[in-house]
Amino acid sequence: MNYENYDPIFPDQPVVDQYLPIWASLSAFRSKPAFIWSEDGTTNVSNGSTLTYAQLNDSVQSISIQLLHSLQRGDTVIILCTPGLELVEIIFGCQRAGLLSVPIFPPDPSFSKQNHHHLLRALSQTKPKAAIAHHDYITKVQQYLSLPSKDKKLAQMLQNLKWVPTEDVKHKNADSRLDSMSYDGCKPDETYLIQYTSGATGIPKPVLVTAGSAAHNVRTARKAYDLHPNNVIVSWLPQYHDCGLMFLLLTIVSGATCVLTSPAAFVNRPRLWIELITQFKATCTPVPSFTLPLVVKRGGVETGSSPINLRSLRNLIIINEPIYKASVEEFLHVFKPFGLNPSSISPSYGLAENCTFVSTAWRNDDNSGNSCFPVFPSHNKLLPIARLASEEEEEDMDIIVVNEHTHEPVDDGIEGEIWVSSPSNASGYLGHPFLTQDIFKGRLSNKVSRCFVRTGDKGIVKGEERFLFVTGRCAEVIKLPNGQDIHPHNIETAAYNSCPQFIRGGCLAAFDVSRMIVLVAEMQRSEKDNKILRNICERIRENVFENEKVDVGMVVLVKSGSVPKTTSGKIQRWAAKQYFLGGKMNALMELKFDNNGGFLRSSNGRGSYGEGEEGRAVIAEEKEEVVYSLSSAPWLARL
Repeated sequence: MNYENYDPIFPDQPVVDQYLPIWASLSAFRSKPAFIWSEDGTTNVSNGSTLTYAQLNDSVQSISIQLLHSLQRGDTVIILCTPGLELVEIIFGCQRAGLLSVPIFPPDPSFSKQNHHHLLRALSQTKPKAAIAHHDYITKVQQYLSLPSKDKKLAQMLQNLKWVPTEDVKHKNADSRLDSMSYDGCKPDETYLIQYTSGATGIPKPVLVTAGSAAHNVRTARKAYDLHPNNVIVSWLPQYHDCGLMFLLLTIVSGATCVLTSPAAFVNRPRLWIELITQFKATCTPVPSFTLPLVVKRGGVETGSSPINLRSLRNLIIINEPIYKASVEEFLHVFKPFGLNPSSISPSYGLAENCTFVSTAWRNDDNSGNSCFPVFPSHNKLLPIARLASEEEEEDMDIIVVNEHTHEPVDDGIEGEIWVSSPSNASGYLGHPFLTQDIFKGRLSNKVSRCFVRTGDKGIVKGEERFLFVTGRCAEVIKLPNGQDIHPHNIETAAYNSCPQFIRGGCLAAFDVSRMIVLVAEMQRSEKDNKILRNICERIRENVFENEKVDVGMVVLVKSGSVPKTTSGKIQRWAAKQYFLGGKMNALMELKFDNNGGFLRSSNGRGSYGEGEEGRAVIAEEKEEVVYSLSSAPWLARL
């Protein structure tokens, strides 16, 4: 099937929630699982861990009615539920009640581990009227509020909230019948969701998403991946925003079944992911690009007791650009004997400012010869994430590459900024009118055109098929002394390849400090031999120069877990730079090189970069630049 609507008798709905009563009314779907939750990192699923379409629709209707007993339509609510089926029910219940929801991961209610900054940010920016959470969580919050040593600003915001226990809005009898003509949930043009960007290039920004934009986005993804009711999806992604949230909606729009587990369960035992694919005969699964090498290394392919069978998989959706061809090839080499079909590889692209989904290079029933891996072309070792439509084709997802300074389209083969125009475009950033105007109202110079979202991503179009490659991010480009630009991930990849037996893959950050390139790399273990550490630093510098012709001015080897990442595993280079300048890196070795490759200074421990007047001056200068960029750079809301 390559058309969008799979049954003309049941036309597409203007908002996602309105699909639920339709599926629930059909005998073939009433008892069909919509969502299955894998508990405790195992593949065992109890009866209470399944939500059928009828159960979900009844629960959503009941929740919406109960919520409106204490809230009014249009109120903003922050959702503080842990990953699971209850979170799914609450998200859909809020939409049917006409509430504006802000789902975020609930921090430890003791708020003693300095992990509440995002909650504080969300409360101050979205100003919710209520918070929905489990009764036990609310009790612990109340205990915190009674402490004399509490954070006064946070406490004031928590006290101002109306706390709604999930137990009070669930499991109560309510008329679950819904007349589609009298639907009073979120309308297509109403903002129903505030989803935060992940903070890859700056402090997370609140993106305003209308119910209509979200519905269009998942319908577009459904068509792109050719999803239908026979599909089974497996996802461990965070359910609060971006791809993890989008696949909840995509499941409903497709009439499919989605098997869920938590990110923590996957990280603790990566083999769980392929076990779930095997057990449920999954046809589709979305994962960040770092998943593939992680599962190859820690997946326990040969040690697990349960068999692996990946023959059912039709779409292995890889997100989080850049996507390296070598890591995909390595994953295929390991799992092809277990039935993994190379044609399932689906490199894809998305961002929160377009709800989530933008494009994929995967095609179904394509006779071009370039429809699937491994015959995808590559550019600088990267895989494409889209094939741009020709001018004759009418596509409502318009993707162009422009000169980021002149706002003029660039020719194919020239790198520029990726712009996207689509009904999926979000409305803007909450509380950031000037940034919204800059990012969401991009227009081509000297040409009448529709508005585009400026993604802040660098891209290049190559070949007759017009494959689009994401090469990096505008905000992270490093300017070299010779005037050329380089993307940090190129430096990081060369650095990792110098010592893969010592360095953690996907845990490196490259950035420039006063025209000096700094490379921070996590060690697999806390090596204490200074001779070994120094040798690793020297090999990193040599390999980066040999492969990229770039001089690294300083190498910092740090303990595992020191390089900051987003919830989806993206490196936060801006935050790594802040930690480095503030002397907050858990450094095992810092080695600064001169222009000839010799080292000027080496040290153990943290904070050595700021020693002396020169170091303090540089830190002050760089901090000022970082603070300025956090408040004014146009690319900070990137995924």
